[in-house]
Amino acid sequence: MESRQIDRENVLVVEKKTIRTAITGTVVGNFMEWFDFGIYGYLAVTMATVFTSGLPHAAGLLVTLFGFAVSFLVRPLGGLVLGPLGDRIGRQHVLFLTMALMAASTTLIGVLPTSSRIGLWAIVPLYLLKMVQGFSAGGEYAGATTYVAESSPDRSRGYYSSWLDVGSYIGFACGAGTVAITTMIVEAISGPDAMSQFGWRIPFLLALPLGTIAIHFRLRIPETPVFEASTDATSSTEAPDDPFARHGVLGILRYYWREVLVCMALVAATQTVAYALTSYMPTYLEEEVGVDNLMAAIATIPILIVMSLCLPLVGALSDRIGRKPIYAIAVVSTLVLMIPAFTIMQIGTEIAVFCALGLVAIPAVFYLAVSAAALPALFPTASRFGAMALAFNIAVSLFGGTTPFISQWLVQLTDNTYMPAFYIMIFSALAGVAVFAMPESAGKPLHGSPPVVSSDER
Repeated sequence: MESRQIDRENVLVVEKKTIRTAITGTVVGNFMEWFDFGIYGYLAVTMATVFTSGLPHAAGLLVTLFGFAVSFLVRPLGGLVLGPLGDRIGRQHVLFLTMALMAASTTLIGVLPTSSRIGLWAIVPLYLLKMVQGFSAGGEYAGATTYVAESSPDRSRGYYSSWLDVGSYIGFACGAGTVAITTMIVEAISGPDAMSQFGWRIPFLLALPLGTIAIHFRLRIPETPVFEASTDATSSTEAPDDPFARHGVLGILRYYWREVLVCMALVAATQTVAYALTSYMPTYLEEEVGVDNLMAAIATIPILIVMSLCLPLVGALSDRIGRKPIYAIAVVSTLVLMIPAFTIMQIGTEIAVFCALGLVAIPAVFYLAVSAAALPALFPTASRFGAMALAFNIAVSLFGGTTPFISQWLVQLTDNTYMPAFYIMIFSALAGVAVFAMPESAGKPLHGSPPVVSSDER
């Protein structure tokens, strides 16, 4: 990363061109990761037919959605391995590894045998590959947020960091679009059963060329200036009694347990609403609202695109008014809008569905726009990747990635179609407490790091 000291205070100057290269490489990789996860969510009903034939439909759907949850239950393991590794060898190396694992595992799902060939054993290799995806994701988002936060100038960290989730949700939108276009083409050519016969494989196989492109971009990103400065400083050494030293899990929990809890609460609230909107909505719309599978896939596309375009605007706003006010808006809007959103959704018309999804997207925008800037700022540079990997992955595994499975299970258990709304609202209420406990980080250097400015701030 191109940087240099300009005065006695060791301010790091990062050129605008270098910032753009770093952010682009990270965003492209994140696009690829969430394209991979997205297509599984949009194909959940079809995958249930393909991999659980012989089971009752409701049970088969839960088994398929549990495959999504399995990938998230493995994420803490990936975080425990890849997070400290990223603090030791660098962010860029680990981000390359996570991208390669994600592309390979997603491609292999597209060539798996189905239950029509090997019975219910077909679910085993599917779960194993979802576990590989989860392991790689355990280092991906924690590493990517750490990377963009450390690569961004202090005064505009909210704006630059928000682009990371632009890549995520454009990836989700492209996953939905890929499923929708594939469905239209193969059903027009081979009939209404074409997706369950062979068409479901096509979106997964597209991970190979897309992954190759993403890996190319990942190879071009430089190391962050903050990490490079840290490796030359005493704070990057192993020192058990120094809270600014590089620590493993026990050291992180010893010195930063409050920050870990704050991070987990905010992640849980963010990811429940985000995964409800992206990975669970196609299933909910098909099963509980009665929308056909093509409409269920298409419905979220314009919502995700508009939402993605809004993220940098809200990220820039957070640089002006702070991260805490943006999080407060997210909490309040979740508590106010979830019940009306699910009420409107039950109408079932296209306009009603779009309006309802738009309401769900509003708090998601405010949560996501500041996450990549606010959460890494809770921890010091020497242990930032490891702490983010620990806190983020435990929260997203227990409460985020399980949202589709738990939401559908609660609906089936209670016969109450509002249970997903209640589930989301509970975590936002907890996040409200966390917002009061977190420090404001907008416009300030990262914890334990020198100030970072862009070239036009010299």
